[in-house]
Amino acid sequence: MRILLFFATNIAVLLVASVTLQLLGVDSYLQQSGINYQSLLIFSAVFGFAGSFISLLMSKTLAKWSTKAQVIENPRTPAERWLVDTVAELSKKAGIDMPEVAIFPASQSNAFATGWSKNASLVAVSEGLLTRFDKEEIKAVLGHEIGHVANGDMVTLALVQGVVNTFVIFASRVVGSIVDRVIFKNDNGHGIGFFVVSMIAQVVFGILASTIVCWFSRRREFRADEAGAKLAGTSAMIAALARLKAESGVPDQMPENLQAFGINKGARQGFSALFMTHPPLEERIEALRRAAQAK
Repeated sequence: MRILLFFATNIAVLLVASVTLQLLGVDSYLQQSGINYQSLLIFSAVFGFAGSFISLLMSKTLAKWSTKAQVIENPRTPAERWLVDTVAELSKKAGIDMPEVAIFPASQSNAFATGWSKNASLVAVSEGLLTRFDKEEIKAVLGHEIGHVANGDMVTLALVQGVVNTFVIFASRVVGSIVDRVIFKNDNGHGIGFFVVSMIAQVVFGILASTIVCWFSRRREFRADEAGAKLAGTSAMIAALARLKAESGVPDQMPENLQAFGINKGARQGFSALFMTHPPLEERIEALRRAAQAK
């Protein structure tokens, strides 16, 4: 399904870009100016997806390094044995291979999942979560993270990010070329105007495009909560989210690049809410309650 989504998304990208450029007359202008926008689109896609997939392939290694997570190779305590056994139980129920299990040093209650495929993943929990949550709540958090893995969220997020990167690179260079020729009257190749404008446009488009990635990230959190409720029980999942909400004032100690994969992320207000990777915890709790009532 993820492969079909990948091809369908990229076909849509090509069609939308081609139709839009034709309707606006930009394609003929670019061709007259000696710019092949189809080649530019291919260039943009190669670089846009390359960065996204390199990050995906390195995700487990970077996650372990940046969080100082210690993978449990041989459980040394009853708590570690219970944690590994619980992940094995939930993974089997979810139909995925056993992930690596790790604990990372952080006083905040948090957990994350990452990896380049659902059968080569990592699930990690913080020391704070293990200390303050009861076993049913921890199991629900683990179910949430395994839900991310089973749903293929890491791969899908990489695809979404690749599409977004492609449009950002492509659109910024088209804008830079047009501004350079129309305003700076540069008809002999690309001048300084092109490079300055395209870099500024890339930053602006990148900020705007990140709202799309964040929107998708918020949607997948609801799906992971549903998975956690299915694997560990709705009441346990609601209790775990309520406990996270009670601790929401604690600063997030996870690296910024991993916070989108954690279960807990502080809420924002106003315009900054567009850049939230997680919905407010009260919305997630209410969604679970509505789903339970609908059954």
